[in-house]
Amino acid sequence: MTTIQAALLLVTLFAVSSLGLQTLGSAEVQGTDCTNIKQRSPSAPSGIYTIQPTGAKKAFKVYCKMLENEGWTVIQTRTGRRVSFNQNWKSYRDGFGKLQKDHWLGLAKVWALTKDKKRNSVLQVDLWDFEGGYAFAQYQNFSIGNERTAYKLHVGAYSGNAGDAIRGAYAGIDENGFGFSTLDRDNDGCSPCIFGDIAMNTCSGMAGGGGWWFSRCGSADLSGEWHPARNNRGWASGLHWNTWKGPEPYSVKATCMRIKSE
Repeated sequence: MTTIQAALLLVTLFAVSSLGLQTLGSAEVQGTDCTNIKQRSPSAPSGIYTIQPTGAKKAFKVYCKMLENEGWTVIQTRTGRRVSFNQNWKSYRDGFGKLQKDHWLGLAKVWALTKDKKRNSVLQVDLWDFEGGYAFAQYQNFSIGNERTAYKLHVGAYSGNAGDAIRGAYAGIDENGFGFSTLDRDNDGCSPCIFGDIAMNTCSGMAGGGGWWFSRCGSADLSGEWHPARNNRGWASGLHWNTWKGPEPYSVKATCMRIKSE
């Protein structure tokens, strides 16, 4: 993605979030995911669509980010503090927020999108800082398990310029292979984790209540508390991608997590 494309994507995210616009897309166009919709209708614009992934029992709505030759299904957007990500297990499983604004699509829906092992699902994480910078991390073979596995995370090969924060900024904090944790459902690797003279039993508690695949708290967490400019450094509870910003904790300005199928 070029700098211009990244800027356009950020403008779209903020415009949609601020104005609540839902003028793009067409509920009449359906497919198994946004990639499938783009393949069937190359001129399909970004917007809200109804999809039914292969093997899914029910159809559901998603926000599709349509680029020139690609259709991406958005699974998370953060642009401010309008939507609290301090949510319980049920909310993270089912989804919350508004698709055209800040939201979490829902773990059950992400599982439905990625459970077809015959196709490669690519995860891209887009990040913006408060200084006008943009970076991304892309992972091949992205999938999560079902609820019985606590939606265990799997990512393959990394590429990008934000760094592989999921596997960690240092050894021993790899989030790959861990289940999802919330304040009311602890599946992380801490029992406890020691940070200086502080012992933490739950990473979600340290992160401000947001749910994530924490391992031993790790160096990636995009579900923490959103912090504004000039008050976004030093918080353990922020939106972190620590292989990009550091060495002190830096809470980013905006994020987007999206997947496509190949």
